[in-house]
Amino acid sequence: MFNLHGKKGLVVGVANNQSIAYGCAKAYELCGADLAITYLNAKAEPHVRPLAEMLGASIIEPMDVEQPEQMAAVFKIIEEKWGRLDFVLHSIAFAPKEDLHGRVVDSSREGFLRTMDVSCHSFVRLAKMAEPLMKDGGCMLTMSYMGADEVINNYGIMGPVKAALQSVSRYLASELGPRGIRVHAISPGPLKTRAASGIKAFDALMEKAVERSPLHTLVSIEDVGALAAFLTSDVAKTLTGGTIYIDGGYNIVG
Repeated sequence: MFNLHGKKGLVVGVANNQSIAYGCAKAYELCGADLAITYLNAKAEPHVRPLAEMLGASIIEPMDVEQPEQMAAVFKIIEEKWGRLDFVLHSIAFAPKEDLHGRVVDSSREGFLRTMDVSCHSFVRLAKMAEPLMKDGGCMLTMSYMGADEVINNYGIMGPVKAALQSVSRYLASELGPRGIRVHAISPGPLKTRAASGIKAFDALMEKAVERSPLHTLVSIEDVGALAAFLTSDVAKTLTGGTIYIDGGYNIVG
């Protein structure tokens, strides 16, 4: 893998052992990084804390990105305990069911704004809080999906929001680059995660991905984790601003 010994990182989005964020956290730990892992709320804690402890996370704290005081508390703990931060992984998304499953043209103003806030602007807020702690540069990663680039049935308003997230990652890369901070969006192919279970006909979507992709395979959370570890490592120190596809080549097929 890649050497992350001595690096300290924040992982946001672990929900269970099938989460993309968990796959990334495992790869980070395997490569020697020290982790801070957050969980959404008290209901999620029993599912996340044992995984975080198994990975030897130094910091395990609640963080709901809709609660500014919780975000501030996590970064205060990181500053007091570590004094710095080397990487951030943002792997969260949310859309109200009625807006996710309906037509974009029928989406509610409130649902669209909340989806954008949780799924996109939260990455901006994390970046703002992480920037002063990345004194020697760093890496920030977020998770997108092919629905940002093309219309995916039943993906609803999440498609436009993921497109905004990819654009945000490029602007952050431009703005933070002079400080040695690199930013990427990772776009995995369909994965069977808890978040994906909210998308209608998701099994059919995965079958189509296998059939359509040149490699005729699905990716795993371990595959995504290996990519995240590479991008975070010094091996990738001259790469920034990309949307990196890991989907068996699905994105290149018309």
